Amino acid sequence: MTDSVATAIPVVPGGAWARLRARPWWIQVLLLFVASRIVSTGILLVFAAIQPASFWAGAHPDYFSFAGFWDAGWYRYVAQGGYPATLPLTADGHINQNAWAFLPAYPVLVDLLTAHTIGLFFVVGSIVSALFLLGSALLFRQLLVPRVDPGQAMFAVALLLFAPLSPIFQVAYAESMQLFFLMGALLFLQRRRYGLMMVFVAVMSFTRPTGLPFALALGLYAIARWLRRAEDPFPPREVRATVLATLGSAALGYAWPAIAGLATGVPNAYTATELSWRQPYVGWTELVPFTPWIQGANWWIPQQPWGIVLLVVLIAGFAGALLLPAVRRLGPELRIWTASWVIYLLAVFFPQSSVFRLLIPAFPLLGAIAAPRSRAYRAGMIVLATLGQIAWVYACYWYDGYDWTPP
Repeated sequence: MTDSVATAIPVVPGGAWARLRARPWWIQVLLLFVASRIVSTGILLVFAAIQPASFWAGAHPDYFSFAGFWDAGWYRYVAQGGYPATLPLTADGHINQNAWAFLPAYPVLVDLLTAHTIGLFFVVGSIVSALFLLGSALLFRQLLVPRVDPGQAMFAVALLLFAPLSPIFQVAYAESMQLFFLMGALLFLQRRRYGLMMVFVAVMSFTRPTGLPFALALGLYAIARWLRRAEDPFPPREVRATVLATLGSAALGYAWPAIAGLATGVPNAYTATELSWRQPYVGWTELVPFTPWIQGANWWIPQQPWGIVLLVVLIAGFAGALLLPAVRRLGPELRIWTASWVIYLLAVFFPQSSVFRLLIPAFPLLGAIAAPRSRAYRAGMIVLATLGQIAWVYACYWYDGYDWTPP
């Protein structure tokens, strides 16, 4: 292995480089994980020390109280009291923000591990999130090694672990759990083990809303395999398995909205609940697929037509990026998934500060960003990513009393 974790860790004496590169790959991932968590924990502790009193804790909270800010409180609410049978309404009769927006797999798991001790939720939740991040890092390396050299794969892992949003992976949020099961599903898709893949899809679909975009990815994957069947045989057994997996993933994607509708007696309970979070931006609206980003472009940049122009440029830039050689080398599974996830976001999400967190499932692009071999480039990227963590925690996680940039 010529490139490895060594390029992503601060200066180590020359003789140590060879010893580090000689370690098994999983040891290298573990070392990267530890180094990255030291950095992210330090950043969170600094901001906790200057945190004024907030909705969630008094001034200068301890680490685990700080890890319970924002949506972490909703996850603890689900663990403590479940979901409301009667939806809360605003004064003008609209469905208000409530727990149905937060899927059950993560809070139920943490609650079981705490033996239903709610006071431990943020402590155990933070540890669970960090462990899922470690699992994700291990799976990410395995996803990449069939397509890129081990050094590039290891640096991509470093980029994931030091990424600007990596502090979210060690607070009481479900993102690292989603990432772990998503990576597992993609790994088994890559290996064409569709039954095992669906186990991961099932858990993932009740962790974060991922079933529908994964169904889209499977459908596009089946079409791509069919078109290339002369070069890569697509036998009837695999055709059937892929079609069934696509239908199963779609059903799992609709399962939680259906459960919310049945439990509350309101068919659109889940969708209306999700829409309540965008009310401060665009008022009470219905979900019309692929219109939220147009609304967002006009809201953020009201001077016509510059918001739409910027949106078109961003979409074209993303489409062009998928055609770059470094991205194409990642293989069809990762490219198709990344495209499907972004299409899903374009269809349903209103762009605001949470968009950075919601782009985490587009993680395969880190494999392409990791392609350059220059040590200066790689060291610079780790420095920039670390500075990005500071910027993101300041802008989106730390709470200053008036905050319109939630994580």
